Amino acid sequence: MNHLKLVFIILCSISLVTSCASERSDDDGIEPLNTSESYEELNISYGNDDEQVFDLYLPANRTADTKTIILVHGGGWTSGDKTDMTDFKNFIKDQMPSYAVVNINYRLADENNSPYPMQINDITSVINYLKNNEAHYTISNNLGFVGVSAGAHLSLLWSYGFDIENQVRMVCSIVGPTNFTDPAYLNNTNVVLQELLDTFGIDNTSTDFLEEVSPYHRVTATSPPTILFYGGEDPLIPITQGTTMRDKLESHNVTHQFTLYPNEGHGWIGLNLLDTTLKLKIFIETYL
Repeated sequence: MNHLKLVFIILCSISLVTSCASERSDDDGIEPLNTSESYEELNISYGNDDEQVFDLYLPANRTADTKTIILVHGGGWTSGDKTDMTDFKNFIKDQMPSYAVVNINYRLADENNSPYPMQINDITSVINYLKNNEAHYTISNNLGFVGVSAGAHLSLLWSYGFDIENQVRMVCSIVGPTNFTDPAYLNNTNVVLQELLDTFGIDNTSTDFLEEVSPYHRVTATSPPTILFYGGEDPLIPITQGTTMRDKLESHNVTHQFTLYPNEGHGWIGLNLLDTTLKLKIFIETYL
């Protein structure tokens, strides 16, 4: 074997290893995936922290117009995992198979790491990653959010306050906090609730801070269509978190839908869950 051929083989081998080992942080000439088949990839890294990963589910026969639904788990900003959103992921894949699904983890807050703006920054990083890899995955930059509890709060907050390119076409809040200036929060006597609020810095007396982290105070006339679900017996999310949000959206003429299940708490099953998923499906298919 001559030296030139040997060098060529070595270079090709190095290139192959490098390509397989590198993270796809941008779309620099990477060939598009086969669009005729569905594609799944788990624990895609979008940052240096172990918690900065997401799962990607791409439908078969997708095009450059394929839209993406981002799932954001709850857990009081300090716990939870993307596996908590498995039922939603399976529902979307089964009932709305033309959409791509991104199920994210984000850095969890602790005594040394405040959830804000850390978790909002993580959502931004995920969306930037998707945008940089649109051609590789064959997806559009049109997005929808489905969040639960703290994940719903983050979904609303990012959609209203940080979507500078107007990529979000719809957002869903299931039992998400919306307004930290609500007297039901500021004057509460619920020890468990207050611990949750303290995690997010709601013991902070700065009105500016409370408004900055409240989706309610970020609503504008250009906010994306929003669908809200709340439980009337929720010990963590007062009814006013849903009703005042509904009224704020109404006052700005933002397309919205609001459902209150009077006898439900911080989540539900059975017929009410069926009602939630059916309404969510229609809303996604209408606006995303």
